[in-house]
Amino acid sequence: MSNKVVMFTDGGSRGNPGPAGIGVWIETLGKKYGECIGIATNNVAEYAALIFGLKKLKQLLGKDKIRQHEIECYLDSELVVKQLNHEYKLKEEYIQKNFIEIWNLMLDFKSVKFYHIPREKNVIADALVNEALDGEKCQKALI
Repeated sequence: MSNKVVMFTDGGSRGNPGPAGIGVWIETLGKKYGECIGIATNNVAEYAALIFGLKKLKQLLGKDKIRQHEIECYLDSELVVKQLNHEYKLKEEYIQKNFIEIWNLMLDFKSVKFYHIPREKNVIADALVNEALDGEKCQKALI
């Protein structure tokens, strides 16, 4: 297995805030995950997807091997990518907490890089978000 792992993540909500879902496609490993995360904003969902993905990679790669892996994270949220790449300030407290959690997760890997891509290049993770939002758990959150 190559030591480079490519992961696409996406998060979204209907209503902003509203029922929210996350989508994670770990392309290198052929793994896909989508789930409803309750009521949240789009930004919270984007961060939740990335956190979920990094935690899932730790489980899948194993504690002994994660330090050997370079992770490339592709997101269609320019805001989140610029915040994680230190181009934008982290003003809201919840964003600061998410940033710290991601920073701590990053320490376990050889490297983690964040790249902004257009939504059209994130179709699989986006579809996973929509599947989660259309699922029963998120539909109950609408009631």
